[in-house]
Amino acid sequence: MIKHECGIAMIRLLKPLTYYQQKYGTERYGLNKLYLMMEKQHNRGQEGAGIACVNLDAPAGSEYMFRERAEGKDAITEIFKRIDDTFTGQLLMGHLRYSTTGRHGLQYVHPFLRRNNWRAKNLCLCGNFNMTNIDEVFRFLTSQGQSPRYYGDAYITLELMGHRLDREVERLYAEARQQGLEGTAITDHIDNHLSVTNILQTTMPHFDGGYVMCGLTGSGEMFAVRDPWGIRPAFYYQDDEVVVIASERPVIQTCFDLAAEQILELQPGQALIVRKCGESNLKQIIEPKTYAACSFERIYFSRGSDRDIYQERKRLGEQLTPAIMQAIDGNVANAGQSVRTTGQSVRTTVFSYIPNTAEVAFYGMTDGIRKLYGDVRIEKVVWKDIKLRTFIAEGAERNDLAAHVYDITYGSLRPYEDNLVIIDDSIVRGTTLRESIFKILDRLHPKKIVMVSSSPQIRYPDYYGIDMSHLEELCAFRAAIALIRERGMQQLIAEVYNKCKESMAAANSQLSTFNSQLENHVRAIYAPFTVEEINRKIVEMLRPEGMEAPVELVFQSIEGLHTACPNHPGDWYFTGHYPTPGGTRLVNQAFVRYVEDVLRLQL
Repeated sequence: MIKHECGIAMIRLLKPLTYYQQKYGTERYGLNKLYLMMEKQHNRGQEGAGIACVNLDAPAGSEYMFRERAEGKDAITEIFKRIDDTFTGQLLMGHLRYSTTGRHGLQYVHPFLRRNNWRAKNLCLCGNFNMTNIDEVFRFLTSQGQSPRYYGDAYITLELMGHRLDREVERLYAEARQQGLEGTAITDHIDNHLSVTNILQTTMPHFDGGYVMCGLTGSGEMFAVRDPWGIRPAFYYQDDEVVVIASERPVIQTCFDLAAEQILELQPGQALIVRKCGESNLKQIIEPKTYAACSFERIYFSRGSDRDIYQERKRLGEQLTPAIMQAIDGNVANAGQSVRTTGQSVRTTVFSYIPNTAEVAFYGMTDGIRKLYGDVRIEKVVWKDIKLRTFIAEGAERNDLAAHVYDITYGSLRPYEDNLVIIDDSIVRGTTLRESIFKILDRLHPKKIVMVSSSPQIRYPDYYGIDMSHLEELCAFRAAIALIRERGMQQLIAEVYNKCKESMAAANSQLSTFNSQLENHVRAIYAPFTVEEINRKIVEMLRPEGMEAPVELVFQSIEGLHTACPNHPGDWYFTGHYPTPGGTRLVNQAFVRYVEDVLRLQL
């Protein structure tokens, strides 16, 4: 199973809190909306959650910047039960976490908070991001004399941005003194003139990666900035009452009862900044680079309730019709023939899907087949049960429990006569297919199983916020390596390894990964083989012992992906064309690690 990237939610109330009490019946209007926005994005993170708040009306000597965090899938509920009436303010931030680094614990749950007695120097940060050049940024920070307490992209980002915030406050302090201001007049000058644009323009160019970075300052500034490649998504809405930011458009639509056209998308390299006074503006922080919005957002990660995503997922399914019909030799019977026939045996095909994220692609697939062949037989063959607590067992016992995460509808196929076409949104590691899906489907004794993926073969890790970091976890990569070994082509592994080592040395000699002209040498591993050859090897590797039914894989094509999702060209998972130098550097590094640590070869 793929783990998602994170989700963000931000609200800036533009009216006094009494306004919301009078109009909506509660001063907790903002908190209630934040809770809804977070629950509507629960799909984006179930390992932890956190919220933060800034109260612009708090007097000196009282708390004005609040934060609560919790771990676990029920973290949102726990947090909102925990907070009381003192947790109030005009600036609100929420975050849902999925770990992409393997690090767990409350200290890794966003938002991150940097405290100071000067309101303007307080910084709260959260984001949907993964930085690929954190080593380089860490070296930059330590060269400035800093000593971060933790080594991770979130803390490093907080410290770098906090450092630039300190410099901005010091600039304004000097400016105020030059103007002859003293005492609290200096503080007011700083709070009212803080430039988030300056902070972001001196912070974000240091980073290589995919991100939507969100922040609050103690003095009342709020911002969200998107990476210059547009890898990670962010949407916003504003009127005279609120400014709202979220990772997904339908979240804002549902929570604020809006039409899709009222919600705008933050553009690559752009920041939405809301000043202490409530004034908002868009600033281009970094010049846009080659546009690479993540296609996996459309295939899998984002909720399918978005108007455009729903249609794109349907197209992904429909475009697979010709390949599916070829796999079943065009054998689609009418619905009346599909269950029982008298005096003859008619081989038919049953169409189904793996719940729940593939459901929309399934609608598109069956629509495409109906257009060409008329009615088709549809059954709910697979059911996903509650998540079994496999941690209570070990070894073979644990594998046995994992095999029962899914169940089947008995009697939904005619044994040994019906084909079964079943669609999923992606096939990544193949573990679930091998340990569960194939085993239970074989109990129905289908004539043939055609396993369909609405996405292309996932051949490369992701380094921009999704938990796919090791090459050997990907079944397509394992299949390619197996084919290389079968055909006596081990020299290719040595050649790719040496080129990756050379590339790493060249990158390390550069002052910045941004200046490195890097090539993804791992792409050569796949070059000798067709998609069909790799498909057949994947089936061979994932097929459980004793399985009877023949299996064929059908994957989405790269061309089909871009036809279905034309506005999201980021396809590095499938093609290896990473949009940033840091991604390319890391995939080469991953291959070196694979050869040395997994194959245990020194070439």
